[in-house]
Amino acid sequence: MAILTKTQGIGLAGTLTVDDLTRAIKNSIDRSGMKETEARTMAQHVMNFFGYSERIIDNVLEPEDRDAFYMLEDSGLLTTEREETTLYDGREWRIHYWLFRKDKIMALVKSAKAKEAMHLERSVYDEIPEDIWGIREETLGEE
Repeated sequence: MAILTKTQGIGLAGTLTVDDLTRAIKNSIDRSGMKETEARTMAQHVMNFFGYSERIIDNVLEPEDRDAFYMLEDSGLLTTEREETTLYDGREWRIHYWLFRKDKIMALVKSAKAKEAMHLERSVYDEIPEDIWGIREETLGEE
């Protein structure tokens, strides 16, 4: 499942995928110890609410779902907004929405991908055979 994302004033940026949201959840501030499977489960759960929408109305959430959304809001991955409208009888009515903080999510994804790439990069020392290190020590010992 993917959600089209737009960056501020730049236009279409790509799609927000379950993989992206999983990385963002796993690498957000309070998630350093979260397992990959837990982060993916949470990402899929949240994405199921949004579908292809940019925002969802708070009324569709059950209390336990709302707790998860608050947790993601605390991590900076979700935010809220509200609309106020006047009803026919003059009362004010507030509608609360949840939105992805796509800028924060994409920054975390980019950071996570950079960390993954660093781990994949080989060091120059990785290409030196193990027996070379022993030869160097033997040579130093003869002097």
